[in-house]
Amino acid sequence: MLTINDQHATNIIDFFEDLPDPRSEINRRHRLGDVIVIAICGVLANADGPTAIAKWANLNADWLTKHLKLPHGIPAKDTFRRVLTLLQPSAFQKCFSQWIDSLCFLTEEDKAEQKKHIAIDGKALRRSHDKKKDLGALMIVSAWASDHGISLGQVATEKKSNEIIAIPKLLDEINFEDAIITIDAAGCQKNIAAQIFNGGGDYILALKANHPLLYDAVHDFFNDHLEDEFARYPVSRYEEIEKRHGRLEHRTYYQATVPKDLYGRRQWAGFKTIGAAIRIYEQNGVEKTDVRYYLSSLRRNGKQFANGVRSHWGIENSLHWCLDMTYREDESRVRDRNFANNLSWLRRLTLSLIKQHPGKESNAMKRRMAGWSLGYLMQILTGQYI
Repeated sequence: MLTINDQHATNIIDFFEDLPDPRSEINRRHRLGDVIVIAICGVLANADGPTAIAKWANLNADWLTKHLKLPHGIPAKDTFRRVLTLLQPSAFQKCFSQWIDSLCFLTEEDKAEQKKHIAIDGKALRRSHDKKKDLGALMIVSAWASDHGISLGQVATEKKSNEIIAIPKLLDEINFEDAIITIDAAGCQKNIAAQIFNGGGDYILALKANHPLLYDAVHDFFNDHLEDEFARYPVSRYEEIEKRHGRLEHRTYYQATVPKDLYGRRQWAGFKTIGAAIRIYEQNGVEKTDVRYYLSSLRRNGKQFANGVRSHWGIENSLHWCLDMTYREDESRVRDRNFANNLSWLRRLTLSLIKQHPGKESNAMKRRMAGWSLGYLMQILTGQYI
């Protein structure tokens, strides 16, 4: 059996024992756990779909036979496709999450050191549209533990506008107690703020014109007090200067306790502070300024607020960009919704494992190396690094 070589000798397949097998019992030849473990290994080793997973498995059949039961040999590509199409995505993700937790990437000291940050954001699978069925590109809304590069869960939705519906479902699936949740303007909703606050978490929500009266009130507040550098109102301020691609970028963060007379103040659960992030940068030789506003349940702490905002911006590089560059996700033409959802979760799960490996190589190179070396693949798969 394929095991994690720690003191408990935990079996990977054990985490999938309670996963309902959606296949018909008639002519069912391959164990569900075997199919899933091979799929994980194949995707880690640079396979991008059922055909590639099956080819990788056949090339490594002797090694797999030593670790898995495989009563009828290596499953065919159609078996991988059928399983990934029929599996219930939320149950599939729950099993993965339990397995990731067992690998103990986060020490108790890490957990106690500071509030963890969870960024929630959506990404379209651009080529998953299906004109015949009048379906647009599938949107995957992900929860990403930014500080440690671990996928916590995802929910698929048909349209970007449906993120408002997807986010509460995603929050139901993950543990966010004592965490700071950051969400862009699509998730700046009263019910979402209440769900986070009542669930024991804190939020930083981007505020835009989808709440025009509140947005105007926050905009006017900061414009008024920035004129005299907050001489009349207490504020937490944090500044940073970063050199990017040979250009300087100056960012200033302001966080103030919610004014008692702010429009809509009592309508948001746990609402304690408002924030502004001002970014001054150069583009094509022209200096530009970008200002964004936020609502938060956190008390004033400029550095904490800045870290939350910056970490959320980072999800584009740490998750979405990696999925496109390392896995070529935007090129995937899978159109079946369940299949696309489960395959996208395999990408996020294996990317989480790759990011934990201490090697200096890029994510793409680590994935190639997992395809070249079964020993290296096992390091990533088990968290046992040499």
